Amino acid sequence: MATPENSLSRLKQTIGGFRSAVIAFSGGVDSTFLASVAGEVLDKRVLLITASSSTYPTSELVAATALAGSLGLPHRVIVSEETEIPGFSDNPPDRCYYCKSELFSKIKKIAEAEGFEAVFDGSNADDAKDYRPGRRALAELGIISPLFQAGMTKEEIRAHSRERGLPTANKPAYACLASRFPYGEKITGDKLKRIDLAEAGLRNLGFGQFRVRSHGDCARIEVAPDALEKAWALRAEAGAICKKAGFIFVAMDVEGYRTGAMNEALTGSGSGQ
Repeated sequence: MATPENSLSRLKQTIGGFRSAVIAFSGGVDSTFLASVAGEVLDKRVLLITASSSTYPTSELVAATALAGSLGLPHRVIVSEETEIPGFSDNPPDRCYYCKSELFSKIKKIAEAEGFEAVFDGSNADDAKDYRPGRRALAELGIISPLFQAGMTKEEIRAHSRERGLPTANKPAYACLASRFPYGEKITGDKLKRIDLAEAGLRNLGFGQFRVRSHGDCARIEVAPDALEKAWALRAEAGAICKKAGFIFVAMDVEGYRTGAMNEALTGSGSGQ
């Protein structure tokens, strides 16, 4: 029977199979934990790389840079502008494939040029339950997913992160801003900014796990189910924030936040972003 201790042991074994690694580092729960363990196992022969783009809020980039510093690991920021990738802005169901192909091709080139043996990403075991076209790109490029291979779930990663005192242990799940659009709706820089502004405003209202989904000129707000009452009480403030960001209409989703809401049109149920 698998236990958290078993999965941690498998994780260290997987990482230890390489002499050095570059890690795609978003500063989220998974990549921060992976970087922490890899830094120990590989004796800091690790380089963290974060991609700056219009789908990645500046606040997240600042947080990732600070986290890398706290881990004592070298960190580099590169530009990977997804909206310039042919096919990405059309927002097809396999949109993430285009994004991951672009990003990890750049990271792999850096790894090869600077003598790092492997490239790691932070996919975890829960990703197997979701529609994740980006994993096809990882497989094509030979990217290693140590957390996934170790069978580590998000909850296990959070538990181990708490034991290590990592500040990301209870950080809400995050996905790039492109995940806020229904498949087929054109993604533009202006629309991404609109989402970023609206979500920053709701975050300032005290919401943790939430999304602002874009449906044309309508913003659909998803908050954690236990925050629905609070969201309704603050509906006027939330509506004003979204309209100031550029939306004309604002709706509150009565089902609340659930992962992969935009995948429901493909699968009939939520899972993922």
